[in-house]
Amino acid sequence: MEKRDKVYEGKAKIVYLTDDEGLVIQYFKDDATAFNAQKKGTIVNKGAVNNKVSTTLFTHLAGHGIPNHFVKQLSDREMLCKKLSIIPIEVIMRNIVAGSLSKRTGLAEGYVLKRPVIEFYLKDDALGDPMINESHIDVLELARKETLDEVRGCAHKINDILKDFFNSRDIILVDFKLEFGFHHGKVLLGDEISPDTCRLWDKSTKEKMDKDRFRRDLGNVTNAYEEVLKRVQG
Repeated sequence: MEKRDKVYEGKAKIVYLTDDEGLVIQYFKDDATAFNAQKKGTIVNKGAVNNKVSTTLFTHLAGHGIPNHFVKQLSDREMLCKKLSIIPIEVIMRNIVAGSLSKRTGLAEGYVLKRPVIEFYLKDDALGDPMINESHIDVLELARKETLDEVRGCAHKINDILKDFFNSRDIILVDFKLEFGFHHGKVLLGDEISPDTCRLWDKSTKEKMDKDRFRRDLGNVTNAYEEVLKRVQG
C-alpha cells in the first residue's frame, strides 16, 4: 500500500490518500487539544495508544455486526481505513452525567441516567461544534431522515456493545463521541474510539482514565491512556 498526499489534518489525526482510491491511511498524533482547541499540549505516546485502542474496538464492533471503516493496523500510529464521505454531525452518547451535560442540566457529575441520552453536534471547528437538533439537521440538509435514523440506531447498538466490553475490563463508559460517513453508499462508523473520544472511569475508584485528565490538569495523562490500552487488549 503506497501512502500518497496528505488530504486532511485535524487536531488529533492526519489522513493520507493511497494508491487505492477507496482507502486512506489515518495517522494518529500526540497533539492534544481541549475546549475547542483553546487549550493545546502534547500527551506522550497518545497517538500510538489511540491507534491500538481504536484497532481493538473497531474489530470488536465489526464482530458484533457494526460496519466501520477499519481495514487493518499498519504501524504503531497508522491505520488503513475505507475512505468515507463524512456526515457533518458528531454523535454523543451519554450514560452518566459529566462535562457539559452537568453544566447544562445542573445534575451532579456521576449521576447515572435512567436511559442513554443521544446528542447531535454540527461538525464545524470554526463554529465550535455547536449542539443541534433534528430540525436543524433537516433544515440544513446535513442528513436525510432515514440516514439519521440509521445513525441513531447504530449509536445505541454501539453503546450497548461497548458498555459491556468496558465493564468486563473494570471500566465505566461514561460517554463518547461517534462519527459516521458513506462508503459506496453505505453508512459506516468512522473516526476513532479512544480515551480522546470517550469518558472512561475506573469501575472501583471512579478515577478518570481519559482526556479529562488533560482538560482538568489532573496529571498522569500518559499513564491513564496506557492503562486503558492494557485493559482493552486484555
